[in-house]
Amino acid sequence: MPHRRLKVGVTRKLPDTVEQRLAALFDTSLNLKDRPLSRDELAALAQDVDVLAPTLGDQLDAAFFARAGGRMKLVANFGAGVDHIDVAAANERGVIVTNTPSVLAEDAADMAMALILAVPRRLVEGVRALERGAFAGWSPTWMLGRRVKGKKLGVIGLGRVGEAVARRARAFGLAIHYHNRKPINPHIEEELEATYWPDLDAMLKRMDIVSINCPATPQTHHLLSRARLAMMPPHAYVVNISRGEIIDEEALADAIEAGRLAGAGLDVFEKEPRPNARLLAAPSVVLLPHMASATIESRIEMGERVIINIKMFADGHKPPDRIILGLE
Repeated sequence: MPHRRLKVGVTRKLPDTVEQRLAALFDTSLNLKDRPLSRDELAALAQDVDVLAPTLGDQLDAAFFARAGGRMKLVANFGAGVDHIDVAAANERGVIVTNTPSVLAEDAADMAMALILAVPRRLVEGVRALERGAFAGWSPTWMLGRRVKGKKLGVIGLGRVGEAVARRARAFGLAIHYHNRKPINPHIEEELEATYWPDLDAMLKRMDIVSINCPATPQTHHLLSRARLAMMPPHAYVVNISRGEIIDEEALADAIEAGRLAGAGLDVFEKEPRPNARLLAAPSVVLLPHMASATIESRIEMGERVIINIKMFADGHKPPDRIILGLE
């Protein structure tokens, strides 16, 4: 199908350079107001395009695909995670789903490392103290945090992002431990001096900081459950830049309020965009508005991956970032 005849629907405002490229290559419908589409609007758009380019805020479940009609044949997701897309339902209706992997790892890892430093060293608490006029001068015992060097970091999910986090953490003197479904490449494991834990529970009992970097799936929902949070040492911290539903937030709030955990750094929440009110009020918790991948460079590179997938599809080839169930 020639590019100029391929109709593409974009659900949110994208960087100008990406939108200009899409408009030049395809018959593109843009969302210039950047207003989230309702379910009815999303279904109507899908019925009128060959390709839909959604973002993580768009819920593309089985009911959506049932209403989408037969024209749309590609969902070119603007983002690496596809937990908001029912890929099986899409495939059943002959719709290919792609994502934008690999381009987010470094920026996301930067933010994870920022939280790994910020929470134990109480950086945000210090800023708030200055803002409310509570700083009366240097004191030997005021605003004491925890040293990061020498601590044990447990990475849950040592994929692209997890590995990038581990490399940064090694530079700060942390010892790397990780839990995956299977061990990583032995050469990378040796380079990181990383210890593999096949048993997540056993790892959690021994870590000082835990970084969540696994995808959201039915199997990882509340992976850090109340029972698992209770296994962690009371001086431990939790950092999450993946998906909010991987942690039982109410159980996390209970543990922090009771002093059974030292604190947390979260870039994602169970019920976005609304953060847990108890975690928001906790002094030892740093919350960010889902901004781990929010750099100009990553957003443009994500857009380029979307365009590559659409062009390959338009030319009759398999898009390079096609999601294959069981392998994503």
